[in-house]
Amino acid sequence: MDIDLNADLGEGYGPWRMGEDEALLELVSSANVACGFHAGDPAIMDHTVRLAKARGIDVGAHVGFPDRQGFGRRQMQIEIGELASLVVYQLGALAGIARAAGHRMTHMSFHGALGNMAAADAALAGPLLRAVADFDASLIVSSSSSRAIEDAAAQCGLRVATTFLADRAYGDDGLLVPRKLPDSVIKDEGAVLRRVRRLLTEGTVLSYTGAVLAMQARSILVHGDTPGAVQLARTLRREIEAAGGRVVPISRQLA
Repeated sequence: MDIDLNADLGEGYGPWRMGEDEALLELVSSANVACGFHAGDPAIMDHTVRLAKARGIDVGAHVGFPDRQGFGRRQMQIEIGELASLVVYQLGALAGIARAAGHRMTHMSFHGALGNMAAADAALAGPLLRAVADFDASLIVSSSSSRAIEDAAAQCGLRVATTFLADRAYGDDGLLVPRKLPDSVIKDEGAVLRRVRRLLTEGTVLSYTGAVLAMQARSILVHGDTPGAVQLARTLRREIEAAGGRVVPISRQLA
């Protein structure tokens, strides 16, 4: 099977760096690049895009709330029209930097609280996915499992690539459980590997309560800000290849 190995990158700011982006770019097939709202800035975006281009890695816009202090993980109450314009602003920023670097933006994803809210609320997902389609209908939406996002994307003619968050727990409804819950972030590498093996061999994941959920994922995500992310990505890539799979970006899977 072909599966994308993805990481959230470019999440520093100014002289402060978060994660080991250079090392991760040796292992992943695509990168979600922070666009300056929850993290990142123009210089970091440019540096990340150029590193990705040199390694043949796909880049996508990682779009979040304007919340650097909270790393985009705090819910914000913003009027939907304004929020849609913030989405377009971030897409345009990365698309412009990628174009100037001779690269191409292939996908987008919603970060943190914005992604969780859109995934659970069709009334929010609809206008946000319409904004993405109005900007560039060829973009692939990389998203954790969400009926709201999948339906909104279909209505806008957008393609969705379901992404499995290897280190995050899922509720029985297939949505990510809140980070405030115990063990919502899975830090044990052995547990993460068991989840990935189950996904690759059975196409299922165990929910937070132990329910079996079917999941047809095209991508596995590693959070670049998580301690040990490089070793985890290396191990996951080895696991995929040992199972007879190939690490291939979603743009090539859906070409």
